[in-house]
Amino acid sequence: MDLVPALEEPLNQPLRSVLGPATAKVMAEHLGLRTVGDLLHHYPRRYEERGQLTHLADLPMDEHVTVVAQVADARLHTFASARAPRGKGQRLEVTITDGSGRLQLVFFGNGVHKPHKELLPGTRAMFSGKVSVFNRRLQLAHPAYELLRGADDEAAETAESWAGALIPIYPATAKLESWKIGKAMQTVLPGARDAADPLPESLREGRGLVCLPEALLKIHRPHTKADIADARARLKWDEAFVLQVALARRRHADAQLPAVPRRPAPDGLLAAFDDRLPFTLTDGQRKVSQEIFDDLATDHPMHRLLQGEVGSGKTMVALRAMLAVVDAGGQAAMLAPTEVLAQQHHRSIVEMMGELAEGGMLGGAEQATKVVLLTGSMGAAARRQALLDLVTGEAGIVIGTHALIEDKVQFHDLGLVVVDEQHRFGVEQRDALRGKGRQPPHLLVMTATPIPRTVAMTVFGDLETSVLDQLPAGRSPIASHVVPAADKPHFLARAWERVREEVAGGHQAYVVCPRIGDDGEEGDDPKKSGAGKSPEDEAEKRPPLAVVDVAAQLSAGPLRDLTVEVLHGRMQPDDKDAVMRRFTAGETDVLVATTVIEVGVNVPNATAMVIMDADRFGVSQLHQLRGRVGRGSAPGLCLLVTEMPEASAARQRLNAVAATLDGFELSRIDLEQRREGDVLGQAQSGARSSLRVLAVIEDEEIIAEAREEAAAVVAADPELERLPGLRTALDALLDEEREQYLDKG
Repeated sequence: MDLVPALEEPLNQPLRSVLGPATAKVMAEHLGLRTVGDLLHHYPRRYEERGQLTHLADLPMDEHVTVVAQVADARLHTFASARAPRGKGQRLEVTITDGSGRLQLVFFGNGVHKPHKELLPGTRAMFSGKVSVFNRRLQLAHPAYELLRGADDEAAETAESWAGALIPIYPATAKLESWKIGKAMQTVLPGARDAADPLPESLREGRGLVCLPEALLKIHRPHTKADIADARARLKWDEAFVLQVALARRRHADAQLPAVPRRPAPDGLLAAFDDRLPFTLTDGQRKVSQEIFDDLATDHPMHRLLQGEVGSGKTMVALRAMLAVVDAGGQAAMLAPTEVLAQQHHRSIVEMMGELAEGGMLGGAEQATKVVLLTGSMGAAARRQALLDLVTGEAGIVIGTHALIEDKVQFHDLGLVVVDEQHRFGVEQRDALRGKGRQPPHLLVMTATPIPRTVAMTVFGDLETSVLDQLPAGRSPIASHVVPAADKPHFLARAWERVREEVAGGHQAYVVCPRIGDDGEEGDDPKKSGAGKSPEDEAEKRPPLAVVDVAAQLSAGPLRDLTVEVLHGRMQPDDKDAVMRRFTAGETDVLVATTVIEVGVNVPNATAMVIMDADRFGVSQLHQLRGRVGRGSAPGLCLLVTEMPEASAARQRLNAVAATLDGFELSRIDLEQRREGDVLGQAQSGARSSLRVLAVIEDEEIIAEAREEAAAVVAADPELERLPGLRTALDALLDEEREQYLDKG
């Protein structure tokens, strides 16, 4: 029940009623701001001081920027133009400066008259527009601008509208400049005085935080830098605490759900499997397995995240959990993101289990079960048999793609769902599979993308976390090097020599490209590949290198007498499987592939990987790809080929990948560079980020403390009946889609 009627909360007021329909429409369409609360939580990106000039020296290309600067000179050029009246066109070029650099502004046609009169040398103003390059110089074409007059100029409402010495610069769009947002803020700020405070008073006072109305006033209209610091300290706590309360309520609700406890039999399938293992489990695998077995033995569903470095043995841990559930009379399902990976998992699990995977067959062991594969491309007869084995309980373990989620798929008694590479699945897919149990099944989510602790506490805050951080014995180190193909073409020639040397030594190699290439489409997962996202990439006009083209060039050129094959997501499933089988069997020397090989593909004899256009991939993705080599006893080699210049951010990113094999360190770098998206699943809902001032890397301490405080608040008052302000803040954070994300996460 809602304890605060919606209309009593001033922050819920629609912007239409306060700013008028035209401005409200632009704010909703371009910035996703619909209520007074949305606008008040649209914080300045930075602040300019009236007495200071900004840094033009490091403007980002192709981004919409707002700068405060002074006009150095302005020149009006007349030129012949068939389109202009009387055959003469006009172009106004204005140079602005800030002491660190200069920037050119250009106005054409009818747009020159007003700026020609107003932008005189010595004039200071705010300029807003998109940074582009013309004749190798940065420029803003037709920027919007607002003159900054002195405070003594009585006619200057401008000085009024930015009360105080600091000018807030807001995240803006071409349709809505920063100063227009600032003026709208003037209109709504008085309503902030009556805003309900989400933080319990004891927490606020105990930590010396200002109240919410004061924080909003100080972030939008600061008089000093101390005001900004006070406001940010308070608003960070809001974001961390409200989010952690949402997650704590999720954990609390999960703890109330019933589940069937699953305890392995002392001399059952798991014991038989452990007896036949040809190696000893690592201490990490033993410890994590025990955490999982303890969870499986409880009467509410396990919700555990298992994260581990590439090659740390997560599949082994997951398999032992599945065997424990089968031992206890249940079934286990493993959901894999691609057919290649599902087939790979099926093959390796059947191999590891041997006769224990031959339930109901001649030669099968006494405790054996059946392990079935279910993918979309299976033949009708094999599919019918797999479905029958699941519904009768004959098959204890099923490995499949999202074909597992279809309505036809029924289980005898689903006890455990294992989701591999969880970032590849939408919430609905995971939820649909979990819904196939009579009671909620236990859930184990696995990822090989290392997640910093704070991200785990926010993104996966409703899951308990286990980490595998040691590699099994016998794994070899991987040497990584950046190959600057444009600066030093002979390095690339040497890279292909190294591939030939590995093959001559009896090994195999991967060559990875960002694009498939037969029709200009991106790689298998362009959303993730990060192709063309950075400013350097935008400047790079050449399309990303493609599997089809690179394979043809290598076969005809530097690798001409080797066996080269291609693998990508648009091939027929049977063809993909055949290619993968030949590569696994050692019949193919070099596999040219897209990121379809990123997760799970296990070919211990593959020792070298060349990643073309490596700058087009994200840091964590490069680390994932690199983990495909060095999986046997021979050392691995990963070469990151790029044409990006030495000083570019893209090269620094690649240098970071080459410098460390620590995935957790790389995931921090990745996060710092990408900034946080919406930790409640922006990719899932397309919604705006819920984090505005909280940085999950820098604010680790606040997040950890907020998690503890949130757990205590929810334990004492699960429905938050005594905290109406917190209820309101939760409602604002958890719009319907995010609420579903948490419900299903």
